[in-house]
Amino acid sequence: MKQIVALGGGGFLMEPRNPLLDDFVLSIARGAESRVCFLATASGDADRNLVNFYTDLAPRCRATHLPLFRRTHDDLDALLGEQDIIYVGGGNTANMLAVWRTHGVDLALQHAYEAGVVMAGVSAGALCWFEGGVTDSFGRLARLDDGLGLLSGTMCPHYDGEAERRPAYHRLIAQGMPAGFAADDGAALHFVDGALREVVSSRPAARAYRVEREGDGVDERALAARFLGVSAEM
Repeated sequence: MKQIVALGGGGFLMEPRNPLLDDFVLSIARGAESRVCFLATASGDADRNLVNFYTDLAPRCRATHLPLFRRTHDDLDALLGEQDIIYVGGGNTANMLAVWRTHGVDLALQHAYEAGVVMAGVSAGALCWFEGGVTDSFGRLARLDDGLGLLSGTMCPHYDGEAERRPAYHRLIAQGMPAGFAADDGAALHFVDGALREVVSSRPAARAYRVEREGDGVDERALAARFLGVSAEM
């Protein structure tokens, strides 16, 4: 079974006091016994993100990370293939993809995915699994067309977290960019064997959407989301 969890925003990097999305990712592998490898490539292997990973997530799993700006691992297929979860952080998506391709990480990720390792990530770490989507890698929000393509179509993270995300995605879809999914901060899309299984959220109001071109405009459809916490009505 091949699985991807794409977080629009949240997780230990954005909501360190709200573990719901990270706990969900761990739950679909082996829980606290999950071997998790963190890739902070999009932030240039920023020390702050690595500290956050080892402080907030590592106590709940068996943690390691793959540095590429100070590379120490030779056999990437072996390292990534022995994980239960590969978790990709946010930052500059275009730069991350370029570095991955230079080091052969793109192929190692594909091999791990096909072998059943759960792929997960937030922001750039969510967008990267698709064919393309909306990125601020180049400054202003723009179209990205060279994602890994493990999932078909496009993706837009931070849909409610940044005011320009929704109009930019609508504009690009209307201009011919392939249809896809958008996710609010606090929402995650769980794909199994390439198909969306469900949307989960760490905040009751967080949502995800299917966005498609319709005539000269765009059709946006909210997707049912399962809140991972305890409802206020209970």
